[in-house]
Amino acid sequence: MDHIRIPQPRSQPRTAVALDVTVNGVLNLVDGQITDLSEGGARIDGASMPARSRCEIHYGGEIVYAVVMWSEIDRMGVRFPYELTHGPLYKALTRARNAVNIDPAQIFLSNRAPLFGRRGLS
Repeated sequence: MDHIRIPQPRSQPRTAVALDVTVNGVLNLVDGQITDLSEGGARIDGASMPARSRCEIHYGGEIVYAVVMWSEIDRMGVRFPYELTHGPLYKALTRARNAVNIDPAQIFLSNRAPLFGRRGLS
């Protein structure tokens, strides 16, 4: 009997980002962009390496190790053996999540030009 693998729900939510990275594989060094990030993994567009291969993701002067889980011609999904808890990628993830949680009205009010004249003095 064939075993059917049922995907498990992700323990961390994915967050949309746009982070330029360099991915170092065994035989190549390629530039890509992380477009989807969580503490446990990422989707990298513009870079592709064979599934199950190991790589290094260079971002913000630090290296994060990863394993390629799936790969297509122009993108791949990677899993981090150690969840992100600190460092530049984690900070970028935190900033992106905080930006998503801001009420659009607050952005409008904070970017609004100050009022002049009597109305601005009250």
